[in-house]
Amino acid sequence: MDKKNQDDENEPDGDSDESAGRDGGGEGDKTPARQGQPQRRPGPPPSASASSEPGFFHIYKKGQGKWTRVGTVFGAAIIGAMTAAFVYNQTSYVTIRKFQLGYIPCFVFCAVYALLAYLLMNNRRNVDFLIATDSEMKKVNWTTRAELWGSTKVIILFMFVVAIFLFIVDLFFGYLFYWLHVLRFAPGQGS
Repeated sequence: MDKKNQDDENEPDGDSDESAGRDGGGEGDKTPARQGQPQRRPGPPPSASASSEPGFFHIYKKGQGKWTRVGTVFGAAIIGAMTAAFVYNQTSYVTIRKFQLGYIPCFVFCAVYALLAYLLMNNRRNVDFLIATDSEMKKVNWTTRAELWGSTKVIILFMFVVAIFLFIVDLFFGYLFYWLHVLRFAPGQGS
């Protein structure tokens, strides 16, 4: 479609600027919306060479599920450090010219473990699970300090009551079985 036909379609009354000029209308007949405003043309379409796929080190849904991700990274780092220490301890006995060969497998393990941990923690399903976990943790109704202290006191008291009850029941059955000659010794007399 050329520019003249495009202008004809945009006119509300069907007259183009050129026909208005020929009819003697001149500049005053132009619609106010078109005076002094440049025509808008659509931008170029996105190029096919621009990749919609993010790079390798792109973090999927960055900023969401922050604390569960931090906790997962911290846990993975602890497991990796402990395993690296184990690998080092198992391979450090070999020394060549004051260089312990335990460093090489330890560094290789750390590199492979870091790559694997990154790939697993940046997997779409795993990230969505961590984000959902974080959102569920925000819905939890956490107890106040007073409620927690009260519950702790009740649990400790209940443990002592149960311990005393079990001690009394144990003594009762111990003497009962002693009187029935099932046990040779009374409770507390030893063997």
